[in-house]
Amino acid sequence: MATIIDGKALADDIKKEIAAEIKGIKEKINFTAVLVGENPASLIYIDKKKKACAEVGINMNTVTLPKIITQKDLENTLKKLSADKKTHGILVQLPLPGQINVREAIECIHPHKDVDGLTVTNFGRLALDPPALVPCTALGVLHIIKSSKVSLPGAEVVVVGRSNIVGKPVAMLLQRENATVTICHKGTRDIAAYTQKADIIVAAVGSANMITAAMVKYGAVVIDVGINRQPNGKIVGDVDYDEVAKKASVITPVPGGVGPLTIACLLQNILSAYKMQTNT
Repeated sequence: MATIIDGKALADDIKKEIAAEIKGIKEKINFTAVLVGENPASLIYIDKKKKACAEVGINMNTVTLPKIITQKDLENTLKKLSADKKTHGILVQLPLPGQINVREAIECIHPHKDVDGLTVTNFGRLALDPPALVPCTALGVLHIIKSSKVSLPGAEVVVVGRSNIVGKPVAMLLQRENATVTICHKGTRDIAAYTQKADIIVAAVGSANMITAAMVKYGAVVIDVGINRQPNGKIVGDVDYDEVAKKASVITPVPGGVGPLTIACLLQNILSAYKMQTNT
């Protein structure tokens, strides 16, 4: 039976370290989340981030904008926040309404304040190895794997999903650790042919129970990033947890696995952004 990762415990350890470091900083670290509309899920995520920031001593502000906001007005808001020297980190809560071009909006955030790590500049830095702000969930996945004492050099890793938020940055981070990484996606003809040989599987495709036990070799490390709400209201991941746990050596539950690490790594990024701007 697999070792089950306690994401909350790992996240608490990170938050303690951040809180201790922030305690020694005299200046207030200010983080702003921009919320467009009142998407119920987004409101929940904003609340979780606000609570986490308060735990470690980060001052979080929320700028709430109407759902009907124009592209220009949203971009102007982000540019003003980027120019504000007292604002150290900026995040746009996704998803955004259909009238908004997400890529163009995000590019209005200064790269040193882009705590989601989604600007072209930060993505390019991630690819080329200079210091970068990296998408938080990808950092969380790497932290889980390393905390599990899994050897990454030479490991065969399959990442299922190629999003800018998880799949692509996870692949780049793991390549940095000298793992051999394959990315599978909806165009992959036979995903099982790849996952069955993988030492580590990162499932981040958003399809409930897609990764079955038959797709996993004995002893594999399985990291489930998926969050899928079932008709009965139950939250499940991309991995058939009960069956895969019988074969895996390490597995993350949903909820309680990667999720808490995502917020903890956001706090890390806010602190890193502050340091970039103050050269501390």
